[in-house]
Amino acid sequence: MNHEVTFDHPVLLVGGGEVTEDALRWAETLAPVCIAADGGADKARALGRHVSVIIGDLDSLEDKSNWITDGVTVLHDSDQNSTDFDKCLKVIRAPLILGVGFTGARMDHMLAVLGRLGRGDAGHVIILGQEDVACLCPSEISLPVPPGTRISLFPLGACRGVRSRGLHWPIDGLEMTISGQLGTSNRATGPVEITMDGPCLLIVPTECLPMLATALMKKD
Repeated sequence: MNHEVTFDHPVLLVGGGEVTEDALRWAETLAPVCIAADGGADKARALGRHVSVIIGDLDSLEDKSNWITDGVTVLHDSDQNSTDFDKCLKVIRAPLILGVGFTGARMDHMLAVLGRLGRGDAGHVIILGQEDVACLCPSEISLPVPPGTRISLFPLGACRGVRSRGLHWPIDGLEMTISGQLGTSNRATGPVEITMDGPCLLIVPTECLPMLATALMKKD
C-alpha cells in the first residue's frame, strides 16, 4: 500500500482498544477529521462518529463492503509484520495525530503503540488514555502548566535529562533507562521547560492536551 492521506490540520485516529466519549470529545476539540485503524471504525461509528478513512489489515473490520458503499476510503495493508497503528503512521501526513482507542485491556497492544513512538519518525503523535496523554518528548519543550501538575518522563531507551526548569525534582544530568532510573510522577512548580537527549515519553494529565498539542506543532 503506497497511498498517502494528507491533511493540513490535526486528525483523530481511532483504534480498536478502549474508546470513551470523553477521550473522543477531548480529541475532537483539536481534530475535525476521524480516521480509523481497522476495527476502530466500528467503535467510532457506534459512538456516532463519521469515519473518513480506514487503514489496516482489516481482519477485525465488520462489513468492509458497506463502508466502501458509504463512500469511506478503505486502505488495505496485509503486512503481518506491522501493527495497524504502524500502518496508519506510514500513510497519514498531518501536523498532529491524536490517537484514541490505543490503550485499555490489551497491554501488548498498548506497549506496541507507545514503543512505536520511540522511533521518532512518525511526526507528532499524542495518545489519549483514560486520565493521561502521552507523546514522544521532543528534544526541547515548554509547557505553561499550573503548579502541581503531574509531569512524567518514561524512557523508551537510554536517555538523559539535559536541562529542566519548573520541576519539583530537576532532571538535569539524570540518566534514565526503561529498566533503571525513571522520571515518573514528578510535578510542576510552575511553567515547565524540558530538554532531553534520547527517546522518552512525556506523560501529562488530559487537561494539558491543548497546550501540549500547541507546543508540539510549534516545532514545525
